[in-house]
Amino acid sequence: MRRMIETEPAAYMNPYVAGIGVGVALLISFLVLGAGLGASSGLARCAAWMEMCVLRTHVLNSDYFGKWGEHPLGYYLVFMLAGTFLGGLLSAVLACRLRVGVERGRACSVGRRATFALSGGVLVGFASRLASGCTSGQALTGTAMLLTGSIIFLVFIFVGGYASAWLVRRQWDD
Repeated sequence: MRRMIETEPAAYMNPYVAGIGVGVALLISFLVLGAGLGASSGLARCAAWMEMCVLRTHVLNSDYFGKWGEHPLGYYLVFMLAGTFLGGLLSAVLACRLRVGVERGRACSVGRRATFALSGGVLVGFASRLASGCTSGQALTGTAMLLTGSIIFLVFIFVGGYASAWLVRRQWDD
């Protein structure tokens, strides 16, 4: 309770401890569910449910969404998605780090930053469904299984991230 009253943010978690925690969560997922972790399937199933509220017959007859049947939310990755969001929110509140705002550099307007974030999110979401999996599923689950394609993918994610950071760095500086 004392932490909630303080205004000074708590220190960040040790990244090695956090990494071990993710590894343990992945191991538990394999042992309990017989499957790894990911996020895009949970989002896709939420989208199927929202569309089903409006166009039920269309969704059930869809080649993509229809295969999930009458109850697309009844899937473990939907619960993982909700838990990730709620866990992050709880962590931010307990660490006194919850602030509403748009993180951006002085050279980037709020509208431009929001446009970049939304465009990037839509692009990554589309690509993850096209590839039948997201970066977290590929990187976490695939590399844990020592899949060659996943290891190569992870290397290129980092290469692409560093290249992209170099290209857009001026958005964060004067």
